[in-house]
Amino acid sequence: MIDLDLAKLTDHIDRLIAPWAKPATPGCTVGVLSGGRVLLQRSAGLASLELDVPIGPDTCFRVASVTKQFTCAAILLLGSEGKLRLDQDVHELLPNLPDFGERITLDHLMHNTSGLRDFLELMRMAGMDLQIPCTPEDLLAAIKLQRTLNFTPGGRFAYSNTNFLLLGRIVERLSGQPLGAFVGERILAPLGMTRSRLVQATSEVVPGLATGYIPQGDGYVRAGHAFPQGGEGGLVSCVGDLALWDHNFTTGTVGGVDLGEALAAQAPFLNGRTNSYARGLQVKPYRGLRTVDHGGLWPGFKTEFLRVPALGITVLAIANNAAVDCYRLAHRVLDGIVDGLPEVPAAPPLPPRAALDRLAGRYLDPETAATVEFSVTDDGTPSATMHGVPFALEATEDGRLTAARGAFDFVAQPTSDGESVAIEFDAGTHALFQRVPTAPVPLPVGLAGRYACAELGAIWTVTVESETSAQVAVSGPLHHAGPWPLRAIAGDRLRIEVPSVLFKAWFDIQVRHGTGTICSFEVSGARARRLRFDRLA
Repeated sequence: MIDLDLAKLTDHIDRLIAPWAKPATPGCTVGVLSGGRVLLQRSAGLASLELDVPIGPDTCFRVASVTKQFTCAAILLLGSEGKLRLDQDVHELLPNLPDFGERITLDHLMHNTSGLRDFLELMRMAGMDLQIPCTPEDLLAAIKLQRTLNFTPGGRFAYSNTNFLLLGRIVERLSGQPLGAFVGERILAPLGMTRSRLVQATSEVVPGLATGYIPQGDGYVRAGHAFPQGGEGGLVSCVGDLALWDHNFTTGTVGGVDLGEALAAQAPFLNGRTNSYARGLQVKPYRGLRTVDHGGLWPGFKTEFLRVPALGITVLAIANNAAVDCYRLAHRVLDGIVDGLPEVPAAPPLPPRAALDRLAGRYLDPETAATVEFSVTDDGTPSATMHGVPFALEATEDGRLTAARGAFDFVAQPTSDGESVAIEFDAGTHALFQRVPTAPVPLPVGLAGRYACAELGAIWTVTVESETSAQVAVSGPLHHAGPWPLRAIAGDRLRIEVPSVLFKAWFDIQVRHGTGTICSFEVSGARARRLRFDRLA
């Protein structure tokens, strides 16, 4: 472990979290961990606005997708006991999973290469949102409606909560225990993580749990969430407990040292390229250092668990304020730790402000109808937005721009004429996005009508309001939603904007024509692609 100037680091962290050190403001906590100990923890803001309770050392949070590494650990423990094989076809363990004509393995699930569509996006397309109550059976029903995949298993990466929901179900089937009980007995209890638990029902009372908040106007509102959670995101924990989990990567108290190595083990795509997503963790370089990390996002909560094995240091940032970017916060803390170390290069500089300003605008991939929008903040930070999710951009060593967010491969290079952007995604795939106007453009003629999607069990009714605007009303199996605004991007490429408790999402749409009329369209999100809607007579 490197020597740390804790006083200097404390000042650095306090400056970073100062925006949330205000009255009546939810905030965050930052921990610097090593050897199973919390070397430094600083917090700002309130765990409960209603009770005026500050965030403290033992405050618990919903750490959301940080759960995924625990679910993978449970699978690996069962594998070490001979109860499963990592290359085993998932259909052998979950016979009710639809047959897609492809072999999908447990490792495909853990590496996010299965091609299975994300159930959260499927539910959103069918009119649901996280604050609307549903059951675990409802989530499985959405998965069982699927007949096609995002891609051939092993061929691409797409972050999908479906993978980890199914892994949790497999743990339950093979162990004969609820997932929370198995994780509690086999992982949390042996490590002494006494304040942690896997919580399925969001209505369950959890001692010490902070309330999640979302900015609204000049203040905040409680974040609504009513979906059940499982292997994809149900863990509640705190900084001290996660320090014990972090230490297990070194000690192997649970699962032996092989467990930590297996969680961080990467695998190639079918084309031989290396997948940065390991098993519930992402492995990637940052300023020349190998980092192993994962984030978490749930209404009102954000997390970043950032390990730097070569330094023996882990940075943890957790928030109960949706406005906090925990990924960037944790990496800025890491910057404060490594700045000045001779073996760690400085972060590459961003392109000149003028170049960033020229990049700003909307771009379309004509092959897939995917869109991306670039912008620059007042302080000169470039950002991009895809499917409604905004993310900051950072410079790469070769002069390109990469996403400052986890579990998302995105490296952009503007062309010299400023009219297009070459973007590299997962598995080395490339797309050339072309600049398109942001001003309203005409919708395709004959768009109005009713369209059904068998894989959602939903009907979208399109009502055209003007030459450039339309609305969609959704009739789903569980909920009716809308109207959602529908706009044309260019020609037969459209965008529908969908309100969400997490963010204002959008889906990209490709219209298909039959004999003289629009017969169908395909809807794609980041994690659920090419859902086909056919016109009803």
